[in-house]
Amino acid sequence: MDLSSLRPAKGAVKNRKRIGRGPGSGNGTTAGKGNKGQQSRSGYSRPISEGGQMPIYRRLPKFGFTKPNKKNVISVNLSQIALWIENEKVSAEKITIEDLKKLCSASRADYFKILGNGELKSPVNITAHFISKSAEEKIVKAGGSITLASRTLLEAERIKELSLDEALMKPKARVKKTKEKKS
Repeated sequence: MDLSSLRPAKGAVKNRKRIGRGPGSGNGTTAGKGNKGQQSRSGYSRPISEGGQMPIYRRLPKFGFTKPNKKNVISVNLSQIALWIENEKVSAEKITIEDLKKLCSASRADYFKILGNGELKSPVNITAHFISKSAEEKIVKAGGSITLASRTLLEAERIKELSLDEALMKPKARVKKTKEKKS
């Protein structure tokens, strides 16, 4: 016995089943898919089946929900602002919400919060929606100022009668809740 005489066991090697190759193959016409119905159509795949075992999507609990009025707040550190000023990506005198949107690759519907990680070397006037106490102290200490905006860029663009800068600062109207009197 040598390597040249080795052969697979009889019946171990079978030809691949060629589906849809005429009636003589035994799998022509409907190609083994039966007549009509969703399972005979292209694009159908069986749903995930785990036999009799409880499927994973039923074993795991339902959790969480999405708030309909969620505010997407993007945080920007003072160290990042200092780096932008150093690399001349933004003017050293004034940083607007448009600048923050562009530099953070943010949406027009996002809010911006300035955080106090890092130091500023030059005075900067920053416009943002929120600011931490430490960031406010550091900006004022460097000789800069902070302007808090009330609206996102998306909301400000919808106010046609005001310029974008004025619209950003215009406070939102408070919704008054009235109690209905029973008659």
